[in-house]
Amino acid sequence: MPGMTGFELLKKLKESSNLKEVPVVILSSENIPTRINKCLASGAQMFMQKPLKLSDVEKLKCHLLNFRS
Repeated sequence: MPGMTGFELLKKLKESSNLKEVPVVILSSENIPTRINKCLASGAQMFMQKPLKLSDVEKLKCHLLNFRS
C-alpha cells in the first residue's frame, strides 16, 4: 500500500469514532508472530497469510458472521 502500512491504516481506523467498529482483517505474506500479535492486539479481528486457500475464506466467512452477532 503506497504511503501507509496496513498497521498504520488499522490504527487510524480504530482511532476513528465513526470507523472503529468496522471489522478489520489483515492479509499479509509475512508470518512474523510479533507483527501478527501486534495487529490483533490493536483491533484486527483476524490475520490471514497469503496466498489464501479456500479453507481460509471459509474461516473468514464464519468469523465475520460470528462478529456481526
